[in-house]
Amino acid sequence: MPDDPTPLPPDAAAAGKEAFDIHEVFRRLRAACARLPKAAMFQLRDEGYDTPYEQLVASLISARTLDETTIPVCHRLFARARTPAAIAALDEGELISLLRGATFPEPKARDILALSRTILERHGGTVPDTTEELTAFRGVGPKVAALTLAVGFNKPAICVDVHVHRITNRWGYVSGSTPERTMAALAGKLPQEYWIEINERLVPFGKHVCTGLRPKCPACPLLSMCRQVGVGRA
Repeated sequence: MPDDPTPLPPDAAAAGKEAFDIHEVFRRLRAACARLPKAAMFQLRDEGYDTPYEQLVASLISARTLDETTIPVCHRLFARARTPAAIAALDEGELISLLRGATFPEPKARDILALSRTILERHGGTVPDTTEELTAFRGVGPKVAALTLAVGFNKPAICVDVHVHRITNRWGYVSGSTPERTMAALAGKLPQEYWIEINERLVPFGKHVCTGLRPKCPACPLLSMCRQVGVGRA
């Protein structure tokens, strides 16, 4: 599948779709998401768990874990320890217990302890702020690194999860066969002012409106612009 934006399909043109205006898209997304539960990292940020270290740890915990589980697990952990030094001082068994409910608590506990110690020993207690340095930590992939940079450091970074991948391709805004290719396509097209916000908006929007199966197209505020790529097809 090509990674460049695709032109408007003939059937969409016949349906009288509006021109796709990304600025209007985000205006409508903000209104639609105002009544929806926030994505986990952004809720934690707004609750005050906004340091790069807290966001790195929380993002790692969130991998393959529902937001509804991630948030209370992070609350429990951060009530006990919130800094590299405090978490590095925990016994591995206690940390595993604190992570119960998240997927893979044992390996995540080992990874969190290891990165906490590395941050203390090699980075002077400060979380590094580059993708290369973050992904050098065991357990930290591109998605976790992007969330840490975006939410923890407020640096332009596009986090492409399943929702961002599905929705931006469904819009017809990009055409990427994998999240990595979608991320590259978005980096070449999406205005940088929306790089952080796209994950903040599309996670709740993808859970409640533009769902993977049976998307709620008739109720979608973006229907007039969305190309609905793949919707209704086998």
